[in-house]
Amino acid sequence: MSEVDLIEGFRDPEHMKALAALIKKECKSKINIMEVCGGHTHTIMKFGLSQILPELIEFVHGPGCPVCIMPKERIDHAIALASMPNTILATLGDMIRVPGSKTSLQKLRAEGKDIRSLYSPLDVIKIAQENPDKNVVFFAIGFETTTPMSAVLMQHAIENKLTNVFFHINHVTVPEAVEAIMSRGDALIDAFLGPSHVSVITGYKIYEPIAEKYHTPIVVAGFEPTDVMESVLRIVRQVNEGQSVVDNEYARAVSREGNLKAQALVNTYFEKRSHFRWRGIGDIPNSALKLKAEYAAYDAEIVFDDVLPKTELNDHKMCICGDILKGRAKPFDCKVFGKACTPTNPMGSCMVSSEGACSAYFKYGNLNLKGARA
Repeated sequence: MSEVDLIEGFRDPEHMKALAALIKKECKSKINIMEVCGGHTHTIMKFGLSQILPELIEFVHGPGCPVCIMPKERIDHAIALASMPNTILATLGDMIRVPGSKTSLQKLRAEGKDIRSLYSPLDVIKIAQENPDKNVVFFAIGFETTTPMSAVLMQHAIENKLTNVFFHINHVTVPEAVEAIMSRGDALIDAFLGPSHVSVITGYKIYEPIAEKYHTPIVVAGFEPTDVMESVLRIVRQVNEGQSVVDNEYARAVSREGNLKAQALVNTYFEKRSHFRWRGIGDIPNSALKLKAEYAAYDAEIVFDDVLPKTELNDHKMCICGDILKGRAKPFDCKVFGKACTPTNPMGSCMVSSEGACSAYFKYGNLNLKGARA
């Protein structure tokens, strides 16, 4: 399936208006819908979907992305590793600019440390082969979407008998985060838009226990505007009919079982951590992965344990990201939003990545958003 097949026709304004009319006609009660993924948040904001939906539909902005939920102490781990002599630290995406407790990888790189932003994790193999006298540390991040890439990298490192490649694993899992948000009892959430890219790997079956336990509809949605609108309509119809099941709007890419080959590869090298702190949410048991014990020689957290900080660090006390993630507040309700807290100087989890809720509000804040304040 080509990329065009996945998006063609899914931004049609007339289709969006027709879906909005159906939602307005059929929606009978207030529904708070959490979009777990920041990609959905940005689609909602960029295309002004809140403006064309009825007031009864309210979006709650979830964890957003793996960078958004990375606690400061894990960032400090990356900084400590990158500061070691004869070391190259490699990672993906926005991790470079995310601040730890005192500095960021971006600032550290400007000071002369060898820190590389990768397009593909497999670039680590070439870097390690070209620098046999240096330790190459891959700071791995991501939901279930990117975990298979880290597993492939691990497989290649073993096959190439590389002894200078190390992994700092920060892969987290979505169902446990959703479970944690719902189990605490104070979240104002009636339904979920399930993350589509995660579901391509895992399959949508992983959400079925949550929908059943909390009597909460979950619709796996694509990232185009009509995907989101169609998914909202499906949620409205579930609520009207008293249903709480997992529905797959993104059937053109997602199946119930997911990518079994990718799942098997991940299970070869990784296992669950007993605990992992999510920035803005807190500790969530069994919500992250680590290398299995037999691969300890590749595990940066074991090999370089003596240089890694051990202190847990919280966001600024004025940050309200925890309330935003529970549906109790919007970014505009935060006193430091757009002032002390901006994308270039993020204070909390919702602003720390380009996919975070506060980052989206900052970028598209000129729209007439529900709940916006001057």
